[in-house]
Amino acid sequence: MATDNKNIPARIEAFRSYMREAGISAAVLPRTDPHLSEYISSHWHIVRYLSGFSGSAATMVITLDEALVWTDSRYFLQCARQIEGTGIRMMKDGLPETPSVTDYLLDHVGAGQTVGLNGLLMSVNETAALRSALNSRGIRLAVDFDPIDNVWTDRPALPADKVFIHDVKYSGETASSRIARILDGVKPLGADAYFTSALDEIAWTLNIRSNDVNCSPVATAFLYLGAKGSTLFINLDKLTPEVSAHLAEAGVEARPYDLVMSVLPEISAGSTVLIDPANASGAIEEILGGHVVLAVSPVRMLKAVKNDVQIACVRDAHVRDGVAMVRSLIEIERRIKSGERFTEMDVADILLANRSAQPLFHDLSFESICGFGANGAIVHYTANAESNTAIGPDSLLLIDSGANYLDGTTDITRTISTGTPSEAMRHDFTLVMKGHIAIATSIFPEGTRGAQLDAMARMPLWKEGKSYLHGTGHGVGFFLNCHEGPQSIRLNDTLAPLTPGMLTSNEPGVYLDGRYGIRCENLVLTIPYEETEFGRFYAFETVTLCPFDRTLFDLSIMSPEEIKWVDDYHRKVYDLLAPSLTDNERTWLANVTQPLGK
Repeated sequence: MATDNKNIPARIEAFRSYMREAGISAAVLPRTDPHLSEYISSHWHIVRYLSGFSGSAATMVITLDEALVWTDSRYFLQCARQIEGTGIRMMKDGLPETPSVTDYLLDHVGAGQTVGLNGLLMSVNETAALRSALNSRGIRLAVDFDPIDNVWTDRPALPADKVFIHDVKYSGETASSRIARILDGVKPLGADAYFTSALDEIAWTLNIRSNDVNCSPVATAFLYLGAKGSTLFINLDKLTPEVSAHLAEAGVEARPYDLVMSVLPEISAGSTVLIDPANASGAIEEILGGHVVLAVSPVRMLKAVKNDVQIACVRDAHVRDGVAMVRSLIEIERRIKSGERFTEMDVADILLANRSAQPLFHDLSFESICGFGANGAIVHYTANAESNTAIGPDSLLLIDSGANYLDGTTDITRTISTGTPSEAMRHDFTLVMKGHIAIATSIFPEGTRGAQLDAMARMPLWKEGKSYLHGTGHGVGFFLNCHEGPQSIRLNDTLAPLTPGMLTSNEPGVYLDGRYGIRCENLVLTIPYEETEFGRFYAFETVTLCPFDRTLFDLSIMSPEEIKWVDDYHRKVYDLLAPSLTDNERTWLANVTQPLGK
């Protein structure tokens, strides 16, 4: 048993003692917080505490005689390693043979028994669907079961970091303007107020940021917007006089965070409140009673479509991030060629050092993924003291990293050879790049959704019986979360059209367990292309600036158009980054951005 797992069986047994006391036959523990966040503060890492699994997608179920963790394909290998020796069973979510959490409960909980849940940790939609399924079998759902404080006696406190203002010179719009646009957006839906738990929405709406979540500059809060006044529920100690004045100017009153459940019904009385059933909890819907409209949040599209100020900032941020990446790649190459011993964690340190030296740097946008050899096949691998592997010769190093600057968020993946790549490596890398180029060069009519483009990225791999199970692209925030919707490029449709101003990742990959992983990621901005008698057409502008490893391309399976795209992209990388580099750095960049045929 891994040393950090030795206490987990005892923790689960302690949890079960409270289940027995409350008459709970099974407990559902979503890996999230009351804001239904993907990125959560240490206070809410309940699944990690009870299982040892640290991935960002998980649901744990504890019965009186079994414990299970559901996770998706990004984390199959990581989860298996992290729960080893705990007695917990991994459920590979998304595979045909894996029952859903609900189906498992229906098979293992009998009529007359009760399933327990903290209702703040499950959305309106998910709560309603689970309750309906359970009730159809005579099983009760209790949404007030939350004994974790009794089990996790040294649980971290809620974050107390100070809030700061995100300057309008970066955001391009005042908080007052955004509040007005949101309230205008709810009126056609039959509401005159809006409530959100989503931390990225709150930060965007009010032009505020904090450091409550690792690598995500959000403040832990709830926000009510109403025609008669707005209220931010937040730990008041987090507010400086400057921030308090900023909120007051926008017509927002600040009240204590822990009063939301008692005060929200009071301040919303007489109003019809819109909540998004996908990102508001079932517990919030319940306390608002009958004066609720359930509809998609108007903030999602407003936030996803960057304004002209933000778009200019995004381009500037990617120049500085490209400079940091070039300097990091030069240092990694130097260490490889010198034979100096260095590890995956050293690679992450190199990336951080070069990014933190850039103007307007705030933090990483996620913990850097630096996977060498077989570790690169673990999609969301993060090296730790136990797994940290030395970088060796003649394999592949996958580096997925990014930063939050005051003027934009970056996310980039490069796969580099640490010596002489094998023909198989070059072949697989080129298949991935063919898919990447297909997305980068796509032209599509207004209204197109990411799911309608996704197969283009996969087709070169599919033709050889290969694939990847994660999405091809996700929305990216603006000095906010690295993963934001509503748009995506993936097999399952999120129904959000790709709209000019949206920033989305383009990241196909392939992963060979025990051998290597390959992923090639740039961020792309949706832009207008042309208008014809058939309507408006859009395209992608690649904003990420960093060379790909030329030694990994197999030109024999590339079309002339694909080769030209790489050459044109590398020319753009050189032209935009060279003015910010030293003479030696420019020489290096000129060499690695030569046309592929040379």
